[in-house]
Amino acid sequence: MFWAPEVLPTVIPVRPALPFSADTRVSLKLGELTAGELRQAPDGWYAVLYLRGVEHRVWLKETPVIAEAYAVELQLDRDFEFRAHAARRLWRALNDRPAGPPLHVFSAQRRRRLALALRALDARMDGGTYREIAEVLFGARQIPERAWKTHDLRNRTIRLVQTGLALMRGGYRALLRPPPRKE
Repeated sequence: MFWAPEVLPTVIPVRPALPFSADTRVSLKLGELTAGELRQAPDGWYAVLYLRGVEHRVWLKETPVIAEAYAVELQLDRDFEFRAHAARRLWRALNDRPAGPPLHVFSAQRRRRLALALRALDARMDGGTYREIAEVLFGARQIPERAWKTHDLRNRTIRLVQTGLALMRGGYRALLRPPPRKE
């Protein structure tokens, strides 16, 4: 999947580098990419580079030139910090160094909750009742026979379906944007 830089701040805009010093240039190795890793779109070219086990995404406004050296283009906008971090990780990987940690990583609990929300949404869209969904997600033993209407797992299941619906209706885009950092 390819994302535009304005949607996913870790997509790095690049352009041909100015001819300063040829001995310090690092190539993006665009000629080694497969069709699934380099795509043309109406607004430019998108590439996914896998370097040292890390995925890096770049965007080129113009047709890529295989032997060309490229420079990162960073706008001084609200996403500058995220793009600069992504650009630094790419630079490190291109220079055979560890990329370093990503700036934005979901906790295991958040990943689990998102997965449950999508599973709950799928089941609800297939006509499952909240009780049936809860039995699959949490186990039938956890669901009481009589007190279902007031049980915590019923409310939790409803919230998971609502979260899944919100994601489906465009809320997934918020997952692409790291939360603002506190200074």
